Amino acid sequence: MQITADQLVAIMPEARPRAGLFVEPLNAAMAEFGIADNGRRVAAFLAQIGHESNRLLWTRERGGNAYLAKYDTGKLATALGNTPEADGDGQLYCGRGLIQITGHRNYLLCGTALQLDLLNQPWLLEQPLAACRSAGWFWHNNYLSGLTDKDAFDTITQRINGGQNGRDDRRALWLKARQILEVK
Repeated sequence: MQITADQLVAIMPEARPRAGLFVEPLNAAMAEFGIADNGRRVAAFLAQIGHESNRLLWTRERGGNAYLAKYDTGKLATALGNTPEADGDGQLYCGRGLIQITGHRNYLLCGTALQLDLLNQPWLLEQPLAACRSAGWFWHNNYLSGLTDKDAFDTITQRINGGQNGRDDRRALWLKARQILEVK
């Protein structure tokens, strides 16, 4: 299933200024990672990226250096593969893409999978094609299509967010996407 720019805007009206930039890369990424195989997957994917990117407006995590410093040291930094010796990993490998790829380890894994040098060019994830492909890679790598097929939307949110942050917004986008794409 492919989506049109009009469908994308109908699902997320706030995305109108950027829908034309994202519709082709989204369709390509959804095809590449098996999301486009059915409308349920497409609707769930669009809902999740819609929330994570504030309706395609953000491809980089919001917050200044003080906020992003949480990724520099401590358990979170270690879990993300950031090292205290590499001061600034938190800012360099902050969340980017439509599903915020975060941390040295995830940039390495994603970059290897997509054949992009994300460790030396992390800003590539802020560009539409890489932002969409990284979201597709994350979706595939975390078996989220299978969870969509089982109607486990809250589990998908948990895997993406680590909690249920924005649950109501994600669900509203999911319902809207299903309506616009005529998916049960």
